[in-house]
Amino acid sequence: MDSSKTYTSAGTLTASHLELGKRGEELAAAYLLQAGYRIVAANFSIPVGRNRVGALINVEIDLVAYEGQTLCFIEVKSRASDWFAPPEANVDRRKQRQIARAARAYRRMFDLVNAPYRYDVITVVLPAEEERRGDWDIQLLRNYWTEDKLKKRIWSGTYYD
Repeated sequence: MDSSKTYTSAGTLTASHLELGKRGEELAAAYLLQAGYRIVAANFSIPVGRNRVGALINVEIDLVAYEGQTLCFIEVKSRASDWFAPPEANVDRRKQRQIARAARAYRRMFDLVNAPYRYDVITVVLPAEEERRGDWDIQLLRNYWTEDKLKKRIWSGTYYD
C-alpha cells in the first residue's frame, strides 16, 4: 500500500500532500487572524487567460487579507520538512506572475485598483506525524515580491549574426 495516500472516513482516496496543504492553509489563516489581519477571501480562483495551446488558465490565490489599509495577496507554502529547500523556494517567477495576474483581476473586480497592496508568502513546516511534537514553524514573509521584478526583459541594442 502506498504510504503517501490516505483514505477519508467516506472511503475516498486523498493524497497526504493535499491534506498537508489544507492544514497549512488553516494554520496560516489562524496565524494571520492572531496577527491582526482581516481575511476577506480564501482559495480565490479566477481564470486569467489561456496558455500557448489554448487551455484555460485558472489561478488560485490562497488568502486575501487586509493588514490595516493594505490589501495582501498571500501564497501559502506547506512542507513536511525544509531539509532540502525552504518552502518559499517554490514561489518562483512563473508562480509570482500568475498570482499578480489574478490579483490585478481581483482588484479590478472589486474596484480596488488604487488601493495599496502587496504580495506576501507564508511558509508552514509541519513535521511528519511520527516526528510531530507540536513543533511546527510558521513564517510570514511580507512584501516577498513586487510587480516591478516581474517585467519581462526587453532586448534592445545591436544584434550580431
